[in-house]
Amino acid sequence: MITIRTADPDNDAAALVEIYRPYVEKTAISFEYTTPSVEEFRERMKRTLEKYPYLVAESDGKIVGYVYVSPFVGRVAYEHSVETSIYLAPESRHQGIGKRLYGALKDVLRKMNVYNVYACIGVPEEGTSLEFLDNNSMDFHAHMGYRLVGRFHRCGYKFHTWLDMVWMEKIIADYPDNPEPVISYMDVKKS
Repeated sequence: MITIRTADPDNDAAALVEIYRPYVEKTAISFEYTTPSVEEFRERMKRTLEKYPYLVAESDGKIVGYVYVSPFVGRVAYEHSVETSIYLAPESRHQGIGKRLYGALKDVLRKMNVYNVYACIGVPEEGTSLEFLDNNSMDFHAHMGYRLVGRFHRCGYKFHTWLDMVWMEKIIADYPDNPEPVISYMDVKKS
């Protein structure tokens, strides 16, 4: 049984770092070179939770994945748009957990007055195959209703290889003529 809840930085950071670690150390899914410490990761989580959701999926009390959003670009006019990040424990992939996390995230974001959700995804150069990066994340997002809006060529460099990056977007709500300001996640959670 999968349950989804708000992440607790003080109690969950270590487990989330261990989920994230192979993405940093063995893949180019993350463009980070070094796995953050538990303390650094905890602070990242706290900063996110000041305004945005940070959700974890648990199976039998063990965290098996997480999703969060960040501001898109960081200017006021973009406040109704966010960038998503999702990571699953390797043994938890292909079980519908990512779909459940994104579903819960979308429900919360709609209540927050967010309309656009973007994903920045590392991919190999077109026509190439890499052992540490494939198109699975892009394919997953397409399956979740995201559409490709742009590709940046050779914008990342990891494992002695130039890598591409794609932007994908999903519109999660109708656009009002005069949108209400974005409500913080914690305020939505309280209501």
